[in-house]
Amino acid sequence: MNLIIKYISYFNNIKLTTNQLLFFTSCYIALILNLPFLIKSTTIITALDNYNLFFLVSLPIFLLALTIIIQGLFSFRWLTKPLLIATVICSALIFYGTISYGIVFDYGMVQNTIETDTAEAWSYINFHAIIFFIFFGLLPSFIIYSVQLIYKPFFKELLSRLKIISLSLISVFLIGVFFYSNYAAVGRNNKDLITYIIPYKMVVSSFKFVRNHYFYPPLEFKVLDTTPSIVRDSQKKHVTVMVLGETARAQSFSLNGYSKRTNPYTEKQGVVSFSNMSSCGTATAVSVPCMFSRLNKTGYDKRVAMAQQNVVDLIHLAGADVLWISNNNGSCKGVCTRVKTKQIDTNQSNPLCDGEYCYDEALLAPLKSKLNELTHKNTMIILHMIGSHGPTYFKRYPKDKRIFTPDCQRSDIQNCTQEQLINSYDNTIAYTDLVLSKIINELNQVAEKNDIETSLLYISDHGESLGENGLYLHGLPYAFAPEEQTHVPMIYWNDPMQNDFDLNCLKTSAKSPITHDNVFDTLLSIMSVRTKAYYIDNDPFLACKSQGAVARTTITQDKSMEIQD
Repeated sequence: MNLIIKYISYFNNIKLTTNQLLFFTSCYIALILNLPFLIKSTTIITALDNYNLFFLVSLPIFLLALTIIIQGLFSFRWLTKPLLIATVICSALIFYGTISYGIVFDYGMVQNTIETDTAEAWSYINFHAIIFFIFFGLLPSFIIYSVQLIYKPFFKELLSRLKIISLSLISVFLIGVFFYSNYAAVGRNNKDLITYIIPYKMVVSSFKFVRNHYFYPPLEFKVLDTTPSIVRDSQKKHVTVMVLGETARAQSFSLNGYSKRTNPYTEKQGVVSFSNMSSCGTATAVSVPCMFSRLNKTGYDKRVAMAQQNVVDLIHLAGADVLWISNNNGSCKGVCTRVKTKQIDTNQSNPLCDGEYCYDEALLAPLKSKLNELTHKNTMIILHMIGSHGPTYFKRYPKDKRIFTPDCQRSDIQNCTQEQLINSYDNTIAYTDLVLSKIINELNQVAEKNDIETSLLYISDHGESLGENGLYLHGLPYAFAPEEQTHVPMIYWNDPMQNDFDLNCLKTSAKSPITHDNVFDTLLSIMSVRTKAYYIDNDPFLACKSQGAVARTTITQDKSMEIQD
């Protein structure tokens, strides 16, 4: 205690001008908290043939000068300390995410962070994270708070600030004059570098997110089709269960050739695995609304997507009973707004739940209840899994389902061995496979007992990095994201009584490349919805559909009507 008091007294006796505090704090932000950017830039530059050593040396000076300019424009008198402390704390949090998991805070990650619930946020808190934040965030902030600032008269203070900003501007200008071609070349060839600049990329992205979501006027809701209909030859009832997976990557599915047997259950049930599917985004906040939207990935904008019918709306309007059951903290990212929903209660009274999360087997009870009370001729049930959501992979499967050991029983996954981490993640995939198998068994029983047509479609929202190239989790900008984050699984199954699709044909075509852009038309195809919003060329099941199924749902489509904006 005496030592703490001694240090507090020491820093309280330090006197600095606002410019001195600005300079020292900017050095800390630019040269310490931006180490991920500096290291990545250095690696790229030194890999060039005959790189310019002076260009390399100029990089931290350039970053420091920019930091002084940015902070100096807003740090004045009583604003100085609060602004610098806020910047350091924010930067320290980003620094931890980047160092530990390879996360960069671009627009997509900001959106994902804002839409994250409390339970998910707490899963990232661990002893390692707390110590890291105290050392890199709280201690420097305490020093900034403790030192005494010497304020000059207003005009002298203003002149002094103009001097340090002017010197920084001159430094930026001179570096630009001598090394413009170097910066331009490295920047053009490595566009992801800017996303590593802490914290300013996040600040810009946050501004854009707030502007887009809270200041733009709401768009008029767009109806894609007022009269969709379900057209079937059979008079039997039909049920489709769509399982929306979470954080499952296709590379970890033995159905797709993975060496470890992660699909021991569904491999026996005649499922079709589409092994070449790409996601719309690298985070749930983007991928989920995108895959259910008529907008393609290249033209996707969530604001536009939320202001028009999605495929769930169309299927519901066509006459199907639609129910969304979520084990993913209640978030459907706006997709289920206009249909019935049910959230799995995480209360510990359920042996499958721990108070924050439930194992995905908790979805089976409400599914069975719904299957026993079918009120419509056509029903679609969407089951939103918690799946393989990290970093607490070990909480996604029961202890008696630990097939692969040793596994990683902690949230600071970067401190586990690669073997432990992979085993833990593979256990989540194997557990997902068990749940899918049980869903298929339920659908099989319904089909046999009640003479009902049943089918299942499983698709994951995005993939996951597990330490490859130093990256963990997901959420990297799509243009720079590794395949582990964008290559996702898709599985299809239907009962033997159906004749709309030839499963052997589907297995033959299952290696063809498809994307989340195809989900909209795939669901319409499976549910046999006749609508002008269906694009026949975008249906990956088309070549394997019976001629009757094609004829009864196809409307001649004017391509000029396609919605791309």
